[in-house]
Amino acid sequence: PRMSRSVIAVYPGTFDPITLGHEDIVRRAAGLFGQLIIAVARAHHKKTLFTLDERLELARDTASRYANVSVEPFEGLVTEFAVARGGQAMVRGVRGVTDFDYEAQLAGMNRNLMPGVETVFLTPAAELQSISSTLVREIAQLGGDVAPYVAPLVLQRLMDKRGAAAKP
Repeated sequence: PRMSRSVIAVYPGTFDPITLGHEDIVRRAAGLFGQLIIAVARAHHKKTLFTLDERLELARDTASRYANVSVEPFEGLVTEFAVARGGQAMVRGVRGVTDFDYEAQLAGMNRNLMPGVETVFLTPAAELQSISSTLVREIAQLGGDVAPYVAPLVLQRLMDKRGAAAKP
């Protein structure tokens, strides 16, 4: 399915770290929209495992596979970022009912803040439904295998973090 090739879409998130679930959403959104901006939140409100620069690097690694996908940092309201970039669609990944309930509320608020921007929900492929950045971080920190859930560069960075944390 091809939507308008002129539509700019924004896919916001913390991406701490970006997972194969996120990449699945990126791949499909890249096919639907003329331009997709992965908007990486500065995330001042929560402690991230990866710095903003690291999260941007990992997101850019994913984006490099798609000609029409770029990565930018943002802080403040994503609605203001989207409007400033000429965005007409906001892409959100929804894994299940719990995500949907929260995302539907967020979409309603965003519609009030930016009536010209539509929120589009995409669900990841079935085998990626259970993946979350939070679970990936926790499993990696505990020494579990997260290779099936993240790109090779992300896996390497997670191993580096664990190695650094293990040193006295």
